[in-house]
Amino acid sequence: MAQSVSTLSVTRYFTEDGIDPYQPLNWVKRQSKIVNPATDKVVFEQADVEFPDFWSQNAVNIVAQKYFYGTPGTPGREFSLKQLIDRVVNTITRHGYQNGYFLDEAEADVFNAELKYILATQRAAFNSPVWFNIGAPDRSQQASACFILKVEDNLPSILNWYREEGMIFKGGSGAGLNISALRGSHELLSSSGGRASGPVSFMRGADASAGTIQSGGKTRRAAKMVILNVDHPDIEEFIWCKAREERKARVLEAAGFEMGLNGRDIISIQYQNANNSVRVNDDFMRAVEADEDWNLVGVKDKKIHKTLPARQLFKQIAEAAWECADPGVQFDTVINDWHTTPKAGRINASNPCSEYMHLDNSACNLASLNLLKFLKDDGSLDVDAYKHVVETVFLAQEILVGYSEYPTENIEKNARAYRELGMGYANLGALLMAKGLPYDSDEGRAVAATLTALMTGHAYATSAKIAKRVGPFAGYAKDEEGMNRILKKHRDALQDIDAGLVPEELLSAAAGAWDEAVELGAKYGVRNSQATVLAPTGTIGFMMDCDTTGVEPDFSLAKFKTLVGGGSMVIVNQTIPRALKVLGYTKDQAHAIASYIHDKGTVVGAPHLKPEDTNVFSCAVGDNAIHYMGHVKMMAAVQPFISGAISKTVNMPESVSVEDVEQIYLDSWKMGIKAIAIYRDNCKVGQPLESRQKQSKDQVAAEAGTLTKAAPAIVVKGAAVRREMPRRRLSKTFSFRVGDLHGYFTVGEYDDGSPGELFVTAAKMGSTLAGLMDSFARSISYGLQYGVPLKAYVKAMSGTSFAPAGATDDPDIKTATSLVDYIFRRLALEYLSIDDRLELGLASLEELEQSLQTQQASLLEDAAAQAASGPAKSDKQPSVADNSAPVDQQPGAAANYISANAPLCSNCGNLTQRAGSCFICTSCGTTSGCS
Repeated sequence: MAQSVSTLSVTRYFTEDGIDPYQPLNWVKRQSKIVNPATDKVVFEQADVEFPDFWSQNAVNIVAQKYFYGTPGTPGREFSLKQLIDRVVNTITRHGYQNGYFLDEAEADVFNAELKYILATQRAAFNSPVWFNIGAPDRSQQASACFILKVEDNLPSILNWYREEGMIFKGGSGAGLNISALRGSHELLSSSGGRASGPVSFMRGADASAGTIQSGGKTRRAAKMVILNVDHPDIEEFIWCKAREERKARVLEAAGFEMGLNGRDIISIQYQNANNSVRVNDDFMRAVEADEDWNLVGVKDKKIHKTLPARQLFKQIAEAAWECADPGVQFDTVINDWHTTPKAGRINASNPCSEYMHLDNSACNLASLNLLKFLKDDGSLDVDAYKHVVETVFLAQEILVGYSEYPTENIEKNARAYRELGMGYANLGALLMAKGLPYDSDEGRAVAATLTALMTGHAYATSAKIAKRVGPFAGYAKDEEGMNRILKKHRDALQDIDAGLVPEELLSAAAGAWDEAVELGAKYGVRNSQATVLAPTGTIGFMMDCDTTGVEPDFSLAKFKTLVGGGSMVIVNQTIPRALKVLGYTKDQAHAIASYIHDKGTVVGAPHLKPEDTNVFSCAVGDNAIHYMGHVKMMAAVQPFISGAISKTVNMPESVSVEDVEQIYLDSWKMGIKAIAIYRDNCKVGQPLESRQKQSKDQVAAEAGTLTKAAPAIVVKGAAVRREMPRRRLSKTFSFRVGDLHGYFTVGEYDDGSPGELFVTAAKMGSTLAGLMDSFARSISYGLQYGVPLKAYVKAMSGTSFAPAGATDDPDIKTATSLVDYIFRRLALEYLSIDDRLELGLASLEELEQSLQTQQASLLEDAAAQAASGPAKSDKQPSVADNSAPVDQQPGAAANYISANAPLCSNCGNLTQRAGSCFICTSCGTTSGCS
């Protein structure tokens, strides 16, 4: 029966009534085997797994190891792709039918068959949690990969942050949050004068939790995002926290410690389990342009804690990113200008890879389309097939929202109320190459923008049709105006696409889809507050045998192909022959070019290749690399047609300057991009390279054709510099009794509250003990003033044993083994953080919780008392010069053409490659954080 355009259409396109959707495919038995090339150890093996014959060995291995349900080697283990797809699709269909998404069983059967065919033919794939969990009898039915959490400035919320992240990581997903609600480290906790720990200190606890959980699960490493607003009083500490740890890692690496991505000593480096981003707004960016001052304002006391030039702060962000790839930048004003539900709350944060941006305590399940599957032999797009897959997969995602389980009550409430979805695509770079279009070209960007517009427009039109059948999302009535404003905003952006650069049929389809979305959205509402994102498509990209992930260009022209029974070989990207044919090369010419690429790993200098065609084969790395602004321009082209944002890392060569990074951030803001992250080659310690030749800095500069500004190395000076105590200073005097001896000690403090001198009175004047204690106190005082950390003294001196010793009158330290033991343990309690005391064995986890409870109690005290007291301030501020100096690096030559700047897989030992801000193993599918 014919249906009107405004009615949800569940019809056949790929399948036939009465014929099994799997029947047209040729199914074969394969052996799945993953071998660590360094040790020849078999990491995973399963015989007689069943897949269509066109699935690559890599895809077979990834699915068999990662997604098949059941214990390997047992009868309950899945062995066929049919079983996996049936488990997921039958569950979705059953729930959809029970909840009114289908008119009758016949329509449900059509949906079931079409979705099975789409998945089996690699036209689309759901995010990893769907394959892990959906339909598995003993697993949580968690379907979403991306979560946004919320933390408030009180103890229960902080502890709950740790707990919620842990549960999300356990389920194989990632989370992000904005920690700007936590007061700064110079803000007072109470009228007693105590100071808050600050958000960066709490990041350490969350980072340690993520590091532990990533080690315990086989799914993937914990993925997290931490965001801080640019006006937070601790923003400078946040900007530099990872860079300082990277410097430490380089020193340790030089001393012989294993500091690679999977090295056994890397766990001592903090803040490495999260992507950090600074949230900036238009006011800040305009202040940067105008060279105006910028205020850092207290979270609770609302006082100005520091004023500095906006350009100086902006430069610090760029310097830290230049040095260690963090932090990224998120543009708050443009993010919230595209917000579909502003009355439900503002957008404060994102998921770990920055593509999902919506309400706090919310979730998004992802799915990606394989663009190359819709490209016809003549180079045109099969628009009808593309639209059909969009509506079928989108409907499946929507059904999963209601079926899925969620890690917290608040997330479940928001997910069901706002029903955010994240449809996206992979293989954009391969599609453009196959069409003979350079990734970095006006034509390439126009085609990408139109493809993205058609996907999102048709997804929202489908959402409106679903709303007609089962109702709009629960929050729609409150935000009807905002929702429909954004739909029109998306449609209006089509005017910016140059019609002369895009096939007429494709642009017309995109325009029609958006006209329909706006019309039906206004009439029926929409079922989903968000529809699309551009995710990194790590594991699922390789599941679909994609040459390129997400919105990325091709990484390299030659890749590893896993062979049946183990081992691998280098093959030329299979898109290249297709591109050469489109460009008009003969079969013999194409064969010669492909052979040259196989041997040399580059297209530069290939026989028969016309100079004007070289850019068609430009990649993310290598001697024919896309200029980093080509990445930024592509993001700007597709951003107006995405509900969320884009997971993408802008690859930059090692030779770029800090000023180049600053310019990228400025340009991204002006182009309307929501978030940007850069990766400068060789900027991280955790980047063990494969087949990389070492060169001197002069050689690298000569190859680059320019001398760039290099950051100064850290220099260890021959003599320490004394930090003089202020002439007038505060001090604290402690009375104590150890055994039968009563005494006092006094600690003089610097203006920032840190200890700088020690006086001890422990016996009658003139006694030997008094003289020794006086000499002891003088030596400690000089040490503190010359920079010896108190933590080092506590570690060395606590536990020393001599008389007098025994019980004390201190309720916090019941006994002491000596006077020195007591004094330093008392100093630790007074001046060291709970983290340092935990490390030294002078505190317990119970004390940590008690400490946080004390902070909570302080937070609840009268706000007027806080304001009257004012925040304590330090006269000493870290200089940009101090923070911008990395340890001297070992630069490398131009990147080796096969995943040169990627680490080895922690699971199977094979090479990985970058996917968004993460790394993905092409052999087993293990990722460093992205699905």
